[in-house]
Amino acid sequence: MDGNQQPFFKLQSIMSKNLVIVESPAKAKTIEGYLGKDYKVVSSYGHVRDLPKGDKAIDIQNRFKPTYEVTADKKEVIKQLKSHVKDAQTVYLASDDDREGEAISWHLKEVLKLKEENTKRIVFREITKNAITKAIENPRQIDIDLVNAQQARRILDRLVGFELSPILWKKIKTGLSAGRVQSVAVRLIVEREREIEKFKAKSSFRITAQFEVEGKTFNAELPKKFEGKEEAEAFLKKCLGATFIIENLETKPGKKSPAAPFTTSTLQQEASRKLYFSVAQTMSVAQKLYEAGKITYMRTDSVNLSEDAMQSAKNEIISAYGPEFHHARKYATKSEGAQEAHEAIRPTDFSKHEVAGDRNEQRLYELIWKRAIASQMADAKLEKTVATIGISSTPEKLIASGEVIKFEGFLKVYLESTDEEPEDEESANKGLLPPLTVGQLLKLLKMKGRESFTRPAPRYTEASLVKKLEELGIGRPSTYAPTISTIQKREYVVKESREGTERNYLEMKIDSRGFSKQDKTEITGADKNKLFPTNIAMVVNDFLVEHFPNVIDFSFTAKVEKEFDDIAQGGQDWQDMIDNFYGKFHTRVEETANVARADVNSSRELGKDPKTGKPVIARLGRFGPLVQIGDQEDEEKQFASMKKGQFIENITLEDALELFKLPRDVGMFEDKKMVAGVGKFGPYIRHDGKFVSLKKEQDPLGITEEEAIQLIVEKREADEKKHIKTFEENPEIQILNGRWGPYIKFGKNNFKIPKDKEAESLTYKETIDIIENQPVKKTGRFTKKKA
Repeated sequence: MDGNQQPFFKLQSIMSKNLVIVESPAKAKTIEGYLGKDYKVVSSYGHVRDLPKGDKAIDIQNRFKPTYEVTADKKEVIKQLKSHVKDAQTVYLASDDDREGEAISWHLKEVLKLKEENTKRIVFREITKNAITKAIENPRQIDIDLVNAQQARRILDRLVGFELSPILWKKIKTGLSAGRVQSVAVRLIVEREREIEKFKAKSSFRITAQFEVEGKTFNAELPKKFEGKEEAEAFLKKCLGATFIIENLETKPGKKSPAAPFTTSTLQQEASRKLYFSVAQTMSVAQKLYEAGKITYMRTDSVNLSEDAMQSAKNEIISAYGPEFHHARKYATKSEGAQEAHEAIRPTDFSKHEVAGDRNEQRLYELIWKRAIASQMADAKLEKTVATIGISSTPEKLIASGEVIKFEGFLKVYLESTDEEPEDEESANKGLLPPLTVGQLLKLLKMKGRESFTRPAPRYTEASLVKKLEELGIGRPSTYAPTISTIQKREYVVKESREGTERNYLEMKIDSRGFSKQDKTEITGADKNKLFPTNIAMVVNDFLVEHFPNVIDFSFTAKVEKEFDDIAQGGQDWQDMIDNFYGKFHTRVEETANVARADVNSSRELGKDPKTGKPVIARLGRFGPLVQIGDQEDEEKQFASMKKGQFIENITLEDALELFKLPRDVGMFEDKKMVAGVGKFGPYIRHDGKFVSLKKEQDPLGITEEEAIQLIVEKREADEKKHIKTFEENPEIQILNGRWGPYIKFGKNNFKIPKDKEAESLTYKETIDIIENQPVKKTGRFTKKKA
C-alpha cells in the first residue's frame, strides 16, 4: 500500500475502548456485527512480519535466531493499527485458533509493542455471537509453544530452500527451487508415473451371465477368472444347453454406518469427487463460509463434535426426519497431532439446510451440512441376498447377489463417494434380485466371457495426493493446499486431462443362437484432472533422492512433523530440533559441491541419427526438455522440443527423430505460409506472425492444409466476439468479453465494469474513471490501483 492510499478501515474521531484485531476484513465485518459499540474490530490482512529475503534472515551461529521485518505491503496497515492501539484500553488479538494464527498474534504484539497488562488473546472455532461472547469472557495469553512450532516450520523450510535451491541452479537448471514438503509430494507423483510406465497389464477372462425370471432380469458371475481364452471358451461351450437351477439362497441382515464429519483432508477429497473442486478452491470457498459465520474453522484434523453441536444436530434430525433417524456418535481422531478440543468442520447452525452466497458456497455448505448431520444419524439397515446357481454340465457355480434397503437411516441424507472405479457396468450393477426359491429353474439369456486387464495404480488427483500425504503423516491441515499449489506453480507437476489409447479385447458369448466371439476395442489409460510430473520433476527428484535422502524420505518427513507437534505441546525446544536436522543436512550441502553437472542424470543418449551418424540426445534445455542431433561441441547440432507427455528417461530414438520433422510447412493461406510445430504451450499453427493452438485430437505431423485454415478462421471469429471496443486516445485500453462477462483490460490488469454501465456505450472518460476508482486484488488484500 502506497503512503498516499487510504486503507479500508478509517480512524474514528471517538475511538472504542476495546480493540479486536483479526486477520481478514470479512471476518472483522462479521464479528463487529456481534459486538456492541464498545468494540472496534479491524484487520491485519494476514501476517504482518516475515523473514526477509537473503542470508541475513537466520543467524545460524546464534541458535538459528530469526530476524523478522514488516513486509512492504503491511507498513501502512501497521501504521493504522498503531493509531487504533494508542486510543484503546484493551487489545484483543483474535487471529485463528491454530499455530499460524498464534504466530500472527505474537507478531502483532511484538510489532505494535503491546503491553502484557492490556493485551488479551482470544480464540474461537466458529464466528457466531455465542462463540465470540465466550471468547471475550475467557481470554488467555499467547501460547509461545504454538508460536515456536510455527517458527520452527518456517525457519526449517527457509534453511532447506535457501541451501538447496542454489545447488539445483548450479547442477541442473537456473531458476529451480526446492521445498521440504513439496519435494516429497513431487516424489510421490514421480514414483507413481514410473510405476505406471513399468506396469505390464495381464489379461484374464471374467464370466458373467444374465438370467430371466418371470419377466425380470438379473446378473450373476463366476467367482473365479480364467487366465486364458481356451479355458474360458471351453467353460462357455460346456454351458451351451445346460440347465441352471437355484441351489442355495442365503439372506442375512447388513448395515452401513455414516462417515465421520469432515476434517480438512476429507473435505478436500469429497469436494473433489462430488463437486470437482480443486484443493485450493475448496479452501477458498470454505474460508468465505467460515468468515461469514456459516461453518466452523476449516483447518482441522479432528473429527470431534462438541456436545452443543451434537445436541443441535439431534434436534434437527428429529425435527426433519423423526426420532428413529437419530443416533448419537462420537468419532475418534486418528492423527497423533490432532487437538481434540478442536472440532470437525460443521455448520454453525444445523437448522439452516442451505445458505445465501454464490453457487459454490451453497454447494460446499450443503456438502458440509449433509456430512455433519449424517454422522449423527442411524445406520442404514440392509438385507443382503446371495443366490448360488448350479450348472448341470459342470461343478462350477455362479453367484448372484443383491441388497435391499430396509431402513434408509443416514442414507436419506448422504453417502460418501470413493476413488475406486468399477471394472465395468456389470460390476457396478448390484441391485435388487427378483423373488427366487431353492430348486427354481432359470432361463439363461446370455453368458459372456470378457477379456479384462489388470490396471496399474491410478495417477494422483489433488485430493488423492492429500489423502496419501495424510496417511504418511506428512504435512498438516494448513499445508495441503499451498503444497499442491506450489508444485504446480513451480512447474514440477501439471494437472491436466489426457486421452487414452485404443486397446483390443476379446468377448465370447453364448445365447439362444449358440457360441460366438468378437474382437472389440476399448479406450484405456484416459485420465481426467490428474497430476503428471514434468521432466524437470524427474531430474530434480532423482538428484534429491541420491544426495539428500533425508530431506525427501517419507518417514523422516513424517518424523519432522511429529517433532513440530512436540514443540507445540511444550515437549521439545525448537532450536534443538532444528540443530539436530541442520548439522547433517548442511554437511550434505557441502558434499554436493564436488558433484559434476555432467554426472546429474538430466540427459540421455538415445542412439545414432541414421542420416548423419551423429548422436541423438534427450536432455533438459533452458526452455524445457528437448532432443538434439549432435553433441554439445557440434556447431551444426539440431534441436527439437519434446511433446507433452514425453520423458527424457524413456523417449525412444524413433519418437525423437519424428520430432525433427517439425516445424513443417502445412500450406498457404492468404498468400502466407502456415507452419505446424510444438512450443512451450503445446502444438500450434503459425500464420502471419500469429499462433493458433491445435485441438487435442490434432497432430502437428498430420494436420492438413484445410484443417489448419479452419483453425485460423475459428480463432479470428472467437477474437472478434471477444473484442467489444478500443479507444483512439489510448489503444492499450480495451473492453473485452470474458468468461464472466465484459471487462476492461489495461496493461496486465483487468477491471470490473459496474452493473449499472453498459460495456458497448462506455466513453473513454467513463472507462478511465472506472480504472482509477476501482480496487484490484493484490498480495492478499485490496489496494487502489494507480492509473
